[in-house]
Amino acid sequence: MGSELHEQFTPYVTQDDEDYMNKNQLMHFRHILESWKAELSQDIDRTVHAMQDEVTLFADPNDRASQESDMALELRNRDRERKLIKKIDETIARIDADDYGYCESCGIEIGLKRLEARPTATLCIDCKTLDEMREKQVAK
Repeated sequence: MGSELHEQFTPYVTQDDEDYMNKNQLMHFRHILESWKAELSQDIDRTVHAMQDEVTLFADPNDRASQESDMALELRNRDRERKLIKKIDETIARIDADDYGYCESCGIEIGLKRLEARPTATLCIDCKTLDEMREKQVAK
């Protein structure tokens, strides 16, 4: 998640004897996710409109190649954002199903700090570390 989004949100401050993933915490994370999704959707719309407006037929092959390269990079970025929007939607569905904030692998609390750093996290830090270690072993 981009750091520019984090700057817009105040970290959640827990109250004494507050239950984990209570209504206020869920509302806090839903707000972060919905705002993030709206921002990504606006970026995608802006890119589509900019690409439509900027289509220029350059006579110079180098200029044409540069423009095509820029467009390809932009499309790759937007595709990544589209996939992230899907993940955000899945995360909001987990909030609705009362499954948010708990590790998919072991079932323990993921933790507020980790979720604020990565609101779409589905694994606790220990399970994520093990998962990454397995990925590295398989990749070798």
